[in-house]
Amino acid sequence: MKERIALIFGGKSSEHEVSLMSSASVLRAIDKEKFDVVLIGITREGEFRKVECTPEQIEDKSWVSMSEPFDMWKIKEIADFALPIVHGPNCEDGKLQGLLELLDIPYGGCGVTASAVAMDKIMAKTIFRNAGIPVVKDVCVFKGDNVDEKILEIEEKLSYPAFVKPANMGSSVGITKAHNRDELVKAISFAFEYDKRVLVEQFINAREIETGILGNAEPKAASCGEILPNDAEFYDYRSKYTAGGAGLIIPAEIPEEKYEEIRRLAVKAYRAIDGEGFSRCDFFLDRDNGNIYINEINTIPGFTKYSMFPMLWEDAGVSYRDNIEEIIRLGHERYNAKNNG
Repeated sequence: MKERIALIFGGKSSEHEVSLMSSASVLRAIDKEKFDVVLIGITREGEFRKVECTPEQIEDKSWVSMSEPFDMWKIKEIADFALPIVHGPNCEDGKLQGLLELLDIPYGGCGVTASAVAMDKIMAKTIFRNAGIPVVKDVCVFKGDNVDEKILEIEEKLSYPAFVKPANMGSSVGITKAHNRDELVKAISFAFEYDKRVLVEQFINAREIETGILGNAEPKAASCGEILPNDAEFYDYRSKYTAGGAGLIIPAEIPEEKYEEIRRLAVKAYRAIDGEGFSRCDFFLDRDNGNIYINEINTIPGFTKYSMFPMLWEDAGVSYRDNIEEIIRLGHERYNAKNNG
């Protein structure tokens, strides 16, 4: 008997379209001989809807008109396992995972704690520092702070240019590179449109290196890859999800000791946040001094055909389809360990 997989996609966040592209790719690739896929979409308004449609209808958004409202409390009547491929706030930040815990259904990916911590750049950097994992210098700005005083603090501790980021957001949404005070003020105001807490980080002349992680108690790192944004100043939203938006080098052409150090630090960071299932870990490799800094962990990385995570694992010998099946296996493993002692 085939296992019933609830593929959850969409969501209220600004990364709604990314989720549609990712989930459509997963739907195309998953082994239909092993799994019956049940599609549950989350509209931009946050409504759960059950739908039967093609990957193309997910991508072109026509799935919404073809769907019907669905009571998530009945999910165990139609599915044995939930596979959330939903990016951004309200989904990737532990909220959806918490709902699935309440519904008592096994699911793929990180749990509530790791999801919430990884999504919050400020909390994640605090944990990384405590774990001895190097991070870039930063200053935090909260709504209600005296912005003029914060600008002076930033200019005292950091130098231009600097990156300004909402604390809770993914896919480079809301991020700006500020080259001077005027741009910094505007960037902070822009970031506040996405979150009440903002992170200002020192720019470093770095190469962007990423690796994927799979595993629960004994996580393993994939190959490392390098991002080469074609014409953007940094790896922004367009670069990530547009054909030709960025060049990828897999495996990354960096010294072997740096390559292995990044893989080691990725596993250490994953464990530090209590990661389970899968994640993508992003690093900076300083061109000037060779220092390595962790940038962030993505607990539901992109699964589009342009996405790094599946490509890194394919280079390491794990196919796209096998990757999906391993994520499902790991989700069952965690659920069974938690419920059976």
